[in-house]
Amino acid sequence: MAVGTRKTEPLSDEQLAELLTLAKLTVPDSDQRSAITALELDPLEAQVRQVFFFDTPALALNKQGVVVRARRVQGRNHDSVVKLRPVVPNMLPAKVRKSPNLVTEVDAMPGGFVCSAAMKGTVDPSLIRKVVGGGSPLHKLYSKEQRAFYAEHAGGIDLDTLNALGPITLLKLKFSPKDLGRRMVAEAWFYPDGSRILELSTKCAPSEAFQVAAETKAYLAGHGVDLTGEQQTKTATALKFFSAELTGTTP
Repeated sequence: MAVGTRKTEPLSDEQLAELLTLAKLTVPDSDQRSAITALELDPLEAQVRQVFFFDTPALALNKQGVVVRARRVQGRNHDSVVKLRPVVPNMLPAKVRKSPNLVTEVDAMPGGFVCSAAMKGTVDPSLIRKVVGGGSPLHKLYSKEQRAFYAEHAGGIDLDTLNALGPITLLKLKFSPKDLGRRMVAEAWFYPDGSRILELSTKCAPSEAFQVAAETKAYLAGHGVDLTGEQQTKTATALKFFSAELTGTTP
């Protein structure tokens, strides 16, 4: 199972060995209740998260493949990220590739795959709300390393001029089905217009990708989960919604 709407250049065996494959599937809205019941997912065991994206009203960063995000997480450190997608890992500078704060993944869903590189950092629990409320500049959410990563790829757009797009509230639940034998993650994203996305995913090494995809597909199909529905991406849906809100257009 693979996700993504854009393909990068083929990855070498060495590059693939350094990456995790994240197999994803989004469940059609009409089937979400039945999928939750069939997979025995308990929302009371889920972790509450709140996500903010930052971009221009016309999504200039997103059009360049740059995603800027901050996330509040119940019971855990809050975090921030600057992500490039798509990206070819070996085209990044060696200093960046070796950073302990850089995470590279191949997201795979039905229809394609995309490789991403994310520079991550932790954030003081009181800071995100302060920044979004206008009490502190946006750059305070990002480390010096993250800001340098952003400046290299943002096409000259000043970080502090970006608009806050959000928040999106979501529930994240990790579960380990006995008849699958590996951990899965369910994320339910709730959008302000009442729509929602339910995403099911699992991580594995690239060498296991085909086997894991086949096993996961069989497990989900065996529990009546529709594998043929139109695939949606959480970030793209959120950005499109809030961009329309800022510009007064119809999403």
